[in-house]
Amino acid sequence: MEIPEFVETLDREGRLLVAAAESAGVDAKVATCPDWQVRDLVRHTGMVHRWATAFVAEGHTSYHPDGGLPDLDGDELLTWFGEGHRTLVDTLAGASPDVRCWSFLPAPSPLAFWARRQAHETTVHRVDAESALGGEAAAIPPGFAVDGIDELLCGFHGRSKSRVRTEEPRVLRVRATDRPAAVWTVRLSSQPPLSERGERAQVDVHADVDGELAGPAAQLYLALWNRVPFPSVTGDASLADLWREKSGITWS
Repeated sequence: MEIPEFVETLDREGRLLVAAAESAGVDAKVATCPDWQVRDLVRHTGMVHRWATAFVAEGHTSYHPDGGLPDLDGDELLTWFGEGHRTLVDTLAGASPDVRCWSFLPAPSPLAFWARRQAHETTVHRVDAESALGGEAAAIPPGFAVDGIDELLCGFHGRSKSRVRTEEPRVLRVRATDRPAAVWTVRLSSQPPLSERGERAQVDVHADVDGELAGPAAQLYLALWNRVPFPSVTGDASLADLWREKSGITWS
């Protein structure tokens, strides 16, 4: 995906998020994040949007702390969120392609990193907001979901911070059933996972892997972000349990 596509997705997903938050109300429980009410979700996502904007707009070339959570609620909080989301979209859309600033995952450029990261950040939290309403969340395009799986496996869990580790070497395969080329081999050990994307259309889970997580790309994406159950688990089910217990990405 190209930067304008990520920015367009960010724009759409932020608007869906605030619409769901308005409909649910800030007191509503977030089903996908049981410790949160909608106000917590909106405060967190709005804070992240402003944090990301600052890197691109102000050109911070090293880590810069976030501005903290706002002491706002109700309609004021939702207005604050909408303003910050709009500023982030406009900042990314208007930034120079060669802007220099800090980022924390591999990407073709800092701008590409921030556009991609905020598109996925906002999409996952939009699903959270919609979970407060009950019913089904709006669809996630399969191609975007595949990109998000790649970011999570090869980006986030390629870092030393990843806690997805095993005492003995194990091999986990992750496969999007509706995208034949979307297959990842995740090598687990006492070190951070090593994930490699393959291009084979047909995969035998019993050949050289210990377990497989599979399903349509959008469902698999949300499952890997621990928002929904895994569509399919074959082989060693303890690897799915390990993912559930250890893969969470926390704000720090």
